Amino acid sequence: MPEQNPSSKPELRIIPRDQHNVSRKDISPNALRVLYRLRDGGFSAYLVGGAVRDLLAGRQPKDFDVATSATPEEVKQLFRNCRLIGRRFRLAHVVFGREIIEVATFRANTDDGSGDREQHEGGRLLRDNVYGTIEDDAVRRDFTANALYYTIEDFSVRDYTGGFEDVQKRLMRLIGDPETRYREDPVRMLRAVRLAAKLGFEIEPATAEPIPRLASLLSEAASARLFEECLKLFLSGHAVKSFEGLEARGLLPALFPDTAAALKANRSGALRSVVIDGLRGTDERVANDEPVSPAFLFALLLWPAYCRALIALQAQGVQPIDAQRRAADRVTVRQLSTVALPRRFSIPMQEIWLLQSRFSLHQTKRVSRMLGHPRFRAAFDFLSLRLAASDEHAEDVAFWREQQELVGMGPGQPSPRPRDDGDAEDDAPARPRRRSRRSTAAAGE
Repeated sequence: MPEQNPSSKPELRIIPRDQHNVSRKDISPNALRVLYRLRDGGFSAYLVGGAVRDLLAGRQPKDFDVATSATPEEVKQLFRNCRLIGRRFRLAHVVFGREIIEVATFRANTDDGSGDREQHEGGRLLRDNVYGTIEDDAVRRDFTANALYYTIEDFSVRDYTGGFEDVQKRLMRLIGDPETRYREDPVRMLRAVRLAAKLGFEIEPATAEPIPRLASLLSEAASARLFEECLKLFLSGHAVKSFEGLEARGLLPALFPDTAAALKANRSGALRSVVIDGLRGTDERVANDEPVSPAFLFALLLWPAYCRALIALQAQGVQPIDAQRRAADRVTVRQLSTVALPRRFSIPMQEIWLLQSRFSLHQTKRVSRMLGHPRFRAAFDFLSLRLAASDEHAEDVAFWREQQELVGMGPGQPSPRPRDDGDAEDDAPARPRRRSRRSTAAAGE
């Protein structure tokens, strides 16, 4: 397919209903409601992006997005259950209980002088709220596979960029010049890896080529946005492929610099084995619809960095317990400069690390305390993962598995809390709250 120039007028290809597999029965009823109401309100509206792409690829989408000629304010007038969000990209969210249908107005790819499109001197888009036509909207999207529009008028798929053919070929291809598009939004490099891993697609060569050269641009992305992208990369059922994709495209050092350095220094590959084995287990949990924890995920991804920092501190003569805490803090703080890991995840992550050394202590009193620790289960699972690197802790794993069986701690059951445990503040039972007079009176009304 020839390179699509976002400034040129795209050629429309209409794929009629009998030539594609997108069916209304596979589309969220709420998304259909939004499409029909927008149409009845006199606006054009299309199912767009990942939902169309996934349906064409034979997958069931998790989210359904709509693109329309209506402005966000006009959408809000049509739907009482609508709220407007965003400054950088103004969007309408139509809320149906737990499901949200995201509605975006067609956006133009040029600046109309209104100040609603702002670009950093390096090329990064800071604000993009200039509205246009569906043709404008199509060429400003990131990948051809995401620039497909399904219409309820005749149930056809409309393709302006060659995306239909790329989905058939299972290719992720950027629209326009790849380097320019990555400079507009460096997170597109992560999206290329993530979508390729999720869909089993290949990244088209011209789209892949600039990624290693431009990987450092991720430092310009908001750290909170990178955290959300990490969750999508690793907690959506394709963590192993995502990790391997980051390695192959030179993105791992940009996203997890200390981990990448530690893996490179670890010639035996033992640390990488732990990470891959843990990510494989995460994928299995997602596939089985079991809960997954960001705290455990980051404990896994940053484990090589923690091990390297710990060894360096111990080589300097720092005592083991102090070295463990300092290594945990050092790795966490350094990672926060790239990815904004919230404290509700970073603190449990550190506890998982710090508990590892306590598994070698088998005294009766310590066993009771360990079993009652709120992070025991996660820490034990992490210890079991470390067997992928060596059998050094095999006896500890066997011992603690036996202890759990003795107290009836089966899978999914909470850790029993001992009556007297002053080992960690989190273990202390919560004090009952004193009810205020106002709440007591209200309860009696």
